[in-house]
Amino acid sequence: MTLPATGGGPARRRTGRGRHRKAPDSDPIANLTRAALGLAVAVSASAMTSAPVRAESAPTTQLVDPSVTRTELVRTETRGPGWERLYVASAAMRRVVPIDVLHGGGSEPRPTLYLLDGVEGATTSGWLTDGDAARFFAGKPVDVVLPGGGMGSMYTDWDHYDGNLGLNRWETFLVDELPPLVEAYLHSDGRRAIAGVSMGAQAAVMLAQRHNGFYRAVAGISGCYSTADEMGQALTRITVASRGGDPANLWGPPNSPEWAAHDSYLWADQLRGTSIYLSAASGLPSPPDLATILRAHDVAGALQTAGGGAALEAGARVCTERFAARLDQLGIPATVRYIPAGTHAWPDFTAALPPAWDALAAGLGISRTWGPGQR
Repeated sequence: MTLPATGGGPARRRTGRGRHRKAPDSDPIANLTRAALGLAVAVSASAMTSAPVRAESAPTTQLVDPSVTRTELVRTETRGPGWERLYVASAAMRRVVPIDVLHGGGSEPRPTLYLLDGVEGATTSGWLTDGDAARFFAGKPVDVVLPGGGMGSMYTDWDHYDGNLGLNRWETFLVDELPPLVEAYLHSDGRRAIAGVSMGAQAAVMLAQRHNGFYRAVAGISGCYSTADEMGQALTRITVASRGGDPANLWGPPNSPEWAAHDSYLWADQLRGTSIYLSAASGLPSPPDLATILRAHDVAGALQTAGGGAALEAGARVCTERFAARLDQLGIPATVRYIPAGTHAWPDFTAALPPAWDALAAGLGISRTWGPGQR
C-alpha cells in the first residue's frame, strides 16, 4: 500500500539461511529510471566524496585485535537515562564493537529493534547524535539496539580485509553473533525487527531478505536496494569508496556472483511474509533543510551540501519506487510513503522515523500505547 504523506579472509557465501542461489533474470530498467539514477549517481559521487566525515567516524582502535577470539560482552557503561552502551567482542571481525541500547518502557520482556546507521557509521550512531532516537523511543515498548563503527561497510560480509575499513563481517555479526548475546542480556521476548537509513536501509532490507523469517518487520528510509545492475553497483562502490574503502574488497569484481546474491531487488520474493515499510522524499528542500541553510555560518557551503543531499534523496526516491514496484509485481504487501519535501539529511531522516516506527510496531504485533503527542 502507498501512503500519501501529510507533511513536509573470504566472506561466507550466505543466501537465505546459508543457501547459495543463482540470480534470476532481471527485468529491463526503464530508460527514464536509468537516466534519473544515472544523474543521481554522478552527483552523489561528488556529494559523498566531498562530504566531511565526523571526527568520531574515524577508527579509533586497531582495525583487527588479535586478542579477540570469541564473541562475548566485554563491559557496559551508562550513557544516559535508559541508554546503555555494551562493548561486544566479535570473533568474526576480531574487534570490540560498541553497541548502544535504548531500554524500552515496562518490566515485561520486549521485542528488539536493530537500527542501522548511514555511511558515516560512527562509534555513536547518527540516530543518537543527529536523529533524536533516544528521546523518540523513550518509554516505548521496545528495546532498540544501535551498532556503532560500521562506517562505509554496507553492514555485510566482505570478501577481503580492507586496509582502511578493516575486517568486515557485519552480516555474521548482526545475525549470528549479536542477537543471542544482546537479546539474552535484555531478556527479549524473541520478536525482532530491523531498520536503517541510507546505507543502513539497503542493509536492513538485504539482511531481512537473506534471512527470511529472522525479522518480523523491516523498514528502509531513503535507501537503494539493488546491487547487481550497473547503477546499483555504482552507488555501492561510491558508498564504500567515500569512506576510504576499496570496493574490490567488498564482493569482488563486477562479474562476481556476490553482487547478485546481495541484491534485494532480484531476491525480493524472499521478503514474503515479512512486514515491509519503505519511505523516501523528493529531494526538494523541506522547512528543516531551509532552516539549516539559513542558520549556517557558511551559507554557500550549506547550499552546496543541500544540493548534494537533494541529488542523493532524488536517487533514493527512484530506487524506492522501483523496489516498491517489484514488490507489487510479486504480490508482496508493503507500506510505502513518499514524502513531498526532504533531502538526504538528518532533519528529514528524523521526521521520517515516527511513521516507520508505527509500521514496525504493527509488524511486531505491538499494540499502540502512545498518543500522537508522543511520536
